[in-house]
Amino acid sequence: MSLNTDHIRVTHAGSLPRTPELIAANAAKKADGITPQFLQLLEDSVVDVVQRQKDLGIDIPNDGEYGHTMANAVDYGAWWNYSFARLGGLEPTNVDRWADSEVRRSSPGNVVLTSFPDRRDRQLFNEAYNDPSSGILAHRKSVTQPKIAGPLTYTGQDLVASDVTNLKKGLDKAGLTEGFVASLSPGSCARVANEYYPTDEELVYACADAMREEYKAIVDAGLIVQLDDPSLAESWDQINPEPALEDYLKFIQLRVEATNWALRDLPPEQIRLHVCWGSWHGPHTTDIPFADILDAVLQVNAGAYSFEAANVRHEHEWRVWEDTKLPEGKVIIPGVVSHATNVVEHPDLVADRIVRFAEVVGRQNVIASTDCGLGGRVHPQIAFAKLEALAEGARRATKRLW
Repeated sequence: MSLNTDHIRVTHAGSLPRTPELIAANAAKKADGITPQFLQLLEDSVVDVVQRQKDLGIDIPNDGEYGHTMANAVDYGAWWNYSFARLGGLEPTNVDRWADSEVRRSSPGNVVLTSFPDRRDRQLFNEAYNDPSSGILAHRKSVTQPKIAGPLTYTGQDLVASDVTNLKKGLDKAGLTEGFVASLSPGSCARVANEYYPTDEELVYACADAMREEYKAIVDAGLIVQLDDPSLAESWDQINPEPALEDYLKFIQLRVEATNWALRDLPPEQIRLHVCWGSWHGPHTTDIPFADILDAVLQVNAGAYSFEAANVRHEHEWRVWEDTKLPEGKVIIPGVVSHATNVVEHPDLVADRIVRFAEVVGRQNVIASTDCGLGGRVHPQIAFAKLEALAEGARRATKRLW
């Protein structure tokens, strides 16, 4: 990732709303398979969304994650579920991780992830999480996840090639040169049910070896790969009871080291890491503080670090950069617009958030972004209004900083 020279550049965290036509085509794909008509629709949709991003003022766009299947307008998991079609060694199950009620307990020195309904935040706000009118998980369609039943391999060569080709066509037609493709991190990949690998370390490194092929394909195409890794922050809430911080840091250190193994010999300037605490619209009272994991995050050999900084649970954490020196040549990509509210941020507020970061780490080192993906989380009309506010806020911040 290059540094800013004369303005605050703008990007976003990945997922953008799919069109009704694309959602319908994704749903039909289960029966029809990947047809020439589907591939043409996918290409046209990516070209259109890249142009729309440029028109809104996005400097570093992506393909909207349109190559990651989303067959429903509300979808919190496409960023992860897409990988199931690209990995060998998986077997289908009838288990939906959002509804799986199995309880798994951790103990000192032995960290394990429990089921989603057994998360500590869900237990504290059980009534709200189970009330469909609360808005937390409203209108979500049930999706099953597979299990690992054999050696993990990467089988998604044609699919990632399609992602790369479509984005490059979109960039070319829009007159842009820089773009990114989101890809699942090893730590997040390892959260699928495992019935093959005997140890956590073997599982995480198998995920790293498999997903490396996708990272390399994106980088070799001259694009930026964004590693989506909520596992570094979000897993804290999925450990019940709350672990000692020392045990948790050991747990994520393995994931950091496996990620760096997957990134070996790949240029850091083409790699950005996205960290978040989960995109569902819940209370998030049991989120781990960013300060507790920041040192681990900065160990990942990326050129840029994307993180939530606009939602009301984490906005105050911009102050961690007052005490943590950003490594030389690195860039931060703070979220200054949130996916967690339907309220569209005022551009002046967006500018204030950007300026705060710029005054701490330097105006050249801040790229403005969203907290998380907007697609599947907020209505399309609101999502694109948020991107418009994001770009306008960056313009206003630029006037104050240059």
